[in-house]
Amino acid sequence: MIDMASTQTQMKHVEVQTSAGRVRGRWRPTGESGRAASAAFLGIPFAEPPVGELRFAAPVPKAPWTGVRDALEFGPTAQRGDPGVTLIPEPSIPGESTLNVNVFTPHPGEDERLPVLVWIHGGGFFAGSPASPWYDGRAFNRDGVVTVSISYRLGFDGFGWIEDAPSNRGVRDWLLALEWVQENIAAFGGDPDRVTIAGQSAGGGAVLTLLGMPAAQHLFHRAYAISGALTDVSAERAEEFGRRLAADAGVAPTREGLSAVPEERILELQKKATTLDAKALDAMAETGLPLGPIVDGDLIPRPTRESLRAGVGAGKPLVMGATDDEFSMATADAGSALRWVPARMLLGKLGVPKDRRSAYLAANADVLAKGKARLAGRVITDRLFRTALLRLAADRGDAPTWLYRFSWPSGSFGFAEHCIDVPFFFDCLDGPAIEPLAGPHPPQALADEVHSAAVAFITDGDPGWPQPGASRTARVYDAVTTNMPRAFAAVEALL
Repeated sequence: MIDMASTQTQMKHVEVQTSAGRVRGRWRPTGESGRAASAAFLGIPFAEPPVGELRFAAPVPKAPWTGVRDALEFGPTAQRGDPGVTLIPEPSIPGESTLNVNVFTPHPGEDERLPVLVWIHGGGFFAGSPASPWYDGRAFNRDGVVTVSISYRLGFDGFGWIEDAPSNRGVRDWLLALEWVQENIAAFGGDPDRVTIAGQSAGGGAVLTLLGMPAAQHLFHRAYAISGALTDVSAERAEEFGRRLAADAGVAPTREGLSAVPEERILELQKKATTLDAKALDAMAETGLPLGPIVDGDLIPRPTRESLRAGVGAGKPLVMGATDDEFSMATADAGSALRWVPARMLLGKLGVPKDRRSAYLAANADVLAKGKARLAGRVITDRLFRTALLRLAADRGDAPTWLYRFSWPSGSFGFAEHCIDVPFFFDCLDGPAIEPLAGPHPPQALADEVHSAAVAFITDGDPGWPQPGASRTARVYDAVTTNMPRAFAAVEALL
């Protein structure tokens, strides 16, 4: 780590040579003491702007430039306006060059070969932004980890089926960004042979998708999936959605037809087609999100679970986990409406098979005691997230896998909601917009535990607790952190 005192006499800017040209970043302190510094390089393009003829094309590597390119501000984002869904401060930045990376490093331009974290943001594959202050890598830099956050095309532009366009354009963006990391990260002090991919929600799903992709195996070495929402949209479902959106737009489902539709109109139609109501939530629990990575038989040759069972990614260590109440915010206001609905009937409406309802209620009596709204939120959480953890761990067999639960209840909501674990992972409890999600006094000691385990995994491939084994042991992050056998016992009735 660089001594801040010695940098005071140096320029506040720092330059690094990339494969496409030279970039200028900025030094900044990594902590309140101001004694250490790291550098931030923001908005470095890894691809040409996906506009015009490139809008629905595979990403094209950024052409070289001359001179020094400023990397002092976040680049444009694929997210437009305020999507109204994210719990994380993820700003939208206008502009066309939306395919860019942000690099945070303690040793730019030095051959340090530090471990690398590549962060993929969430947002349901239609929202989210890599420009969040929570994704700043300063705490990881403090602990000797180079951090990169990447952008990718969202929604229909990134994942929508088009008759004559490449499939999985957003996935291809991930791959090109990871190729950029392999080619350039050594210039920023990172080790291209020690790359961990990590993400939350849709970003966690992206991590799992990449883990099961044969074409991605050479691009990373470890994986950390936070609340991973695995999608695996079938080719048939993707085509049906694409044809319907094109019909609603009044154009042919081709590049030529859809290119004539303004971006604002596509976003409007996309929002209408993906509105979440009770029926849509049930469908999502069964088949995943309507826009996301497509099992196209080419780039993604088969569903991720099948690939993992076949041994794809088996040599890569994986940490994955979820919060206890990912979806309880969505049902929090339904208490009055659900008051007189029998619990077993409620489980039926939420897709729990009849022969499993009694066992599930018995295992979740503590949740039911807090009301039907909390029970509904827990059921949706379990169907979308927590059952998937156990199934994916089983799919990987003896491959190195670790599970966790994030159970600490937010001081704002009283339960461990979606996104609550992200600021603990990044150790940024002093960052903006923390209190609305976590309450006024989130425990720094817990952030120290979550973050240090992540650093250990990124550095050495082991987070520091037992693998599940026959006892299905997982780490439980709470006011007191424990390693608990059968930590997901309350979910087992749904398997």
